[in-house]
Amino acid sequence: MNFTTYGNGTTEGFCIIKTVDEKINVKGVPYLDLTLSDSSGEINAKLWDYKVSVHGVYEAGECVKVRGTITHYNGTEQFRIERIRPIQDSDNVDISSFVPSADYGGEQMLDQLFSYIQSFKDEELKTITRAVLEENREKLLFWPAAFKLHHAIRGGLLYHTLSIVKLASAVCRLYPSVDRDLLLAGAILHDISKIDEFDVSKLGIVKRYSVKGELLGHLVMGAVAVSEKAKELGISEETTVLLEHMIISHHGDPEFGAAVRPMFLEAEILSQLDTLDATVYEITNALGTVEPGAFSGRQWALDNRKLYNHGRKPSIPKANLE
Repeated sequence: MNFTTYGNGTTEGFCIIKTVDEKINVKGVPYLDLTLSDSSGEINAKLWDYKVSVHGVYEAGECVKVRGTITHYNGTEQFRIERIRPIQDSDNVDISSFVPSADYGGEQMLDQLFSYIQSFKDEELKTITRAVLEENREKLLFWPAAFKLHHAIRGGLLYHTLSIVKLASAVCRLYPSVDRDLLLAGAILHDISKIDEFDVSKLGIVKRYSVKGELLGHLVMGAVAVSEKAKELGISEETTVLLEHMIISHHGDPEFGAAVRPMFLEAEILSQLDTLDATVYEITNALGTVEPGAFSGRQWALDNRKLYNHGRKPSIPKANLE
């Protein structure tokens, strides 16, 4: 976090509240459990002995100034808040500078996806993929790909999608038996209903899961969205079913949310590439603050493993999307 630490150990700075929950400790006293974030990352924070009359009321997506101390709990850093307040005009804070964002602009990434679609020889896949992107264009420009895990940044959904498309394109050059148009179309559409899965602020920060997101999830909603658009456009059932299957199976295993396991080559490749891109991002992000020769804390999203920073190259969760 881009906070300032003083000689007495006090740390303060500006940040955005990514999540906030009021909880009760074992003594029955309220406290706030928060995730604070800025352009450099995020940290869990606690505001003990929380009193609305003293501290105020806060919600996700709000920019605040905090003061406190950094402690360690279960091998990870935690911020103990002593004072908190909303930002003021006199602070001269550029809120956008506190939002972790993709390394490329939304328009730039979207234009690349449309270029790939234009190269399709299959007219049905070209038509439906272009139509779905156009329908969701405005939100795609800033939508994150996740709440807390991989690519949970402004523009993260396009960043993750374009990364997989570029990986898929390379796979197709290596293996001529792969149907390029089908694989790339599935890659472009696989996470499209994350747009309906989250409630997101204009800053590109997920505030919460939507009701539909909690009840259905983006795999089911994505398959339904493609099915409805296909009917509207007169796309054949054969093409539609292939795309639907790729969407509902791309998590690979029912244990991880897939409705079914991948049952044809392009669906399997998409699932593997989705996992690869997410894993690369998670590992490099986790090691970003770890000194060479040291281990990270345990990463629950990566089988609770500790990760080692060998230091041979900088650990930057950045894909080359040029």
